[in-house]
Order: sequence, then structure tokens, then C-alpha cells
Amino acid sequence: MYRNISKTVYKVSDFLSWQRSNSLILSPSFQRRAVWPDAAKSLLIDTVVQGLPIPIIFLREKVDLNTLEPIREVVDGQQRLRTIITFVEPSILRDFNPDRDPFVVKKTHNTQIAGKDFRQLDPTTKKKILNYDFSVHILSSDTDDREVLQIFARMNSTGVKLNDQELRNAQFYGIFKTRCYNLAYEQLNRWREWDIFSEMDIARMLEVEETSDLIVMMLKGIQGKSQPALNKTYSSFEETFPFEEEITRRFRIIMEKINDTFGTQIKTSIFYRKVLFHTLFTLYYDLLFGLKSEISKVTPKHLPTNLRTALLEASHILTHADLPEELSKVLRGATGNLESRTERFSFVKRALESA
Repeated sequence: MYRNISKTVYKVSDFLSWQRSNSLILSPSFQRRAVWPDAAKSLLIDTVVQGLPIPIIFLREKVDLNTLEPIREVVDGQQRLRTIITFVEPSILRDFNPDRDPFVVKKTHNTQIAGKDFRQLDPTTKKKILNYDFSVHILSSDTDDREVLQIFARMNSTGVKLNDQELRNAQFYGIFKTRCYNLAYEQLNRWREWDIFSEMDIARMLEVEETSDLIVMMLKGIQGKSQPALNKTYSSFEETFPFEEEITRRFRIIMEKINDTFGTQIKTSIFYRKVLFHTLFTLYYDLLFGLKSEISKVTPKHLPTNLRTALLEASHILTHADLPEELSKVLRGATGNLESRTERFSFVKRALESA
């Protein structure tokens, strides 16, 4: 998958220069916040001074289309680079926090430079730091966000067991898998904007699993979520997927309609939750095409004019109303069994009919 990775070496001084010129992106959306303790920062500086190796830095290169200058996005290595920049020239960090970022090297790590900032070091030590070589792997500009997120997740999740969707991704290579992958990726910005999936969810392909599950609903009507059933669907449509064109068209139409009529409300409603978004999508599918409708090219129906009002009311009830305990478990719960999904769908549809 990751075809275009080049390997090179850059000095500390190179990263400082890029940071000054705003061509280094230290904290992309998938990166963690700067959380290293001072002891870890201290040890890193000592490692650099001693010329010892540190883990590889991963960058993705892009081009700023306005300035035509290269932009280097840090895929892995934010903490290391931030520590170096903070120690050498903290003023060029755009989000520098005087209560969080400053540190000095501890005596336990290096007695020669302990307690000193960079300006107090002797010229020889300064040169050692500025000329220190980072081993860098560079991802080409055509490396898409999912690939970057997956690289980052793998490098920062040692020992994490592959989930069901990741196993499917490794097992299947056919038409259905490819279509689900592409449809899910097309909606990447919406998954983020609507707060349906976190960056790590996306890295671990959970939005692909949800897209797959929604397509099963489009093919068969409301179903309970089942990993074996998803595996069977992937297997059944490995070589051919006769409904591919129409399912693709319907999926895109529904996501567009959701965005146009309710997109700005999702993040602040209960429908940002994955199980309720599934209900929301199912409702739109039923309104536009009909559950269990024949998968042939038809013109989608018009949505009710009171749809947004009904959805907001349903969200308010599900969030605030004092529902009976058993009903609350079904409507607000996180399970994807058939009974729960059917009850959620019926509840939202009743809200629409009574609005």
C-alpha cells in the first residue's frame, strides 16, 4: 500500500528552519497533544548531545498551492521534534505555553548541561545539537489521509489486536471491499465534521465497517449487526457485485441529503452517536427509496418538510425525557441487535409522523 516512501537524513537545523518559515506542521489532527513529561524531554536532549540514535521521524510532504513551497507534515515524531525546538528556540513554536513547555536537562541525564538553556551551552555542544542527524522517512504527497492515519496508528499501538474490519481488509480484496472502502473515504470530512468517528476510529477502519453495515441494510432491510454476516457479504460479493452502481448512487444521495437537511445539527444532537447515526441513515433511506426496495435506478422521493423539526424533537426526547428503563436501554443503548435497531427506527419514524 505504502509505495512511495523515501529515506533520508535531516539535521536539527533543518527542522528549525522549516518551523521558522511555517513549512513544518507539527500537530496534524491525528497526532496526540504534547504530553511528554520533563524527564522524557531531558533524556532526549542528552541522547542528541551524545549522538545516539533515536526512532525514525515520519513526514508527509505536500506543496502549498499558494506559495508553491513544500510543506512537511509530521506523521510520527511530533514529541521528539517539539522537544528539540522547545529547547533550542522556543519562540518559534506557535503554540508555545510557558506553563507547559519549558524544561531543562536533569543532572541524572547529563551533568555537563544540566539546568542550562541552549544559549548557555558551549559552542561545541550547540553544534552537536544543531548538526544532529534525524533519520527520516518521507511519505509522498499522494499518500492519502487513511494511509497516514493507519501508519500512525500502527506505530503507536504496539500489541493492539486487529479488529474485525482490519481483518476483513486483510482477507478480502474484491469488489465489495473496494466499494465500501472508497465510499467511506469519500465521506471522510463528514465523518469528522459530524463527530461520528474519531481519528483513531478512522485509522482502524470503523467508518468502513459502518459503511459496509449500512450497505447491508440497503440490500436487505434492517438487520442486526453481525461480524459473521458482514464477512459473508464481503465473501459473496468478492468477484461480482451486481448492485454496485445503484448502491453507490443511493449511498451518495443519502449522505448528501443528510448533509443538506440536518448536517449542521448532527454534532449537537444525539445522532452523532454511531448507533443513532445508523438509525438516521436508515430513516433517510426509507424516506427516499423505501426499505427492502428493489435495487434499480429510480428517482428518490421528496423528503418531508418537517423532517428537521422531527429529528430535533426525537433527539431532545432521547436525550432528556424520563423514559421507562427498558425502553431507554433499547433506544439509548449501544447495541446493534435487530430488536434495538428496529425499535430505534420505529421511534424516530413515529416522531416524524406526529410532528
